[in-house]
Amino acid sequence: MTEQHAHRFERGTDGPKVIVVGVDGSDSSLRAAAYAAGLARRQHALLAVVYVQPVLAAGAALGAPVAETTDEIAEDLVAQIRESAERLKGIFEVRWEFHTFRGDPYNGLVSAADELKADAVVVGASEQAGHRIVGSVAVRLVKAGRWPVTVVP
Repeated sequence: MTEQHAHRFERGTDGPKVIVVGVDGSDSSLRAAAYAAGLARRQHALLAVVYVQPVLAAGAALGAPVAETTDEIAEDLVAQIRESAERLKGIFEVRWEFHTFRGDPYNGLVSAADELKADAVVVGASEQAGHRIVGSVAVRLVKAGRWPVTVVP
């Protein structure tokens, strides 16, 4: 068998197996999660929901318990996702996992996509005006060119 025939296309089996979606509680990230869940359901893929916990430099938090706050956000996101999954049970079945990574959103999502062997990455469009100048996480992920990236408005 030649190398060319070893990777023959098979209908219904060549879609993504792992779809990573970045969530941070913003409206656009929750829309991205809903979109990614639909993709995962149709492709029979695993939906890996990723929250990147920000790491602030010592002193930048001005004494605020940042780790506790970001843990609360992560717990709240898990609760929202579980609630949505329960509501849709029987209508839509989606296999999903929740992961937290630490760091800035771009590097956290890159680490998540690499570690989880993502076939696709879905993110919400940035809602911050400054990102039009500096470049959003979505644009940086697209420029990395390592996975198909879907940006949900």
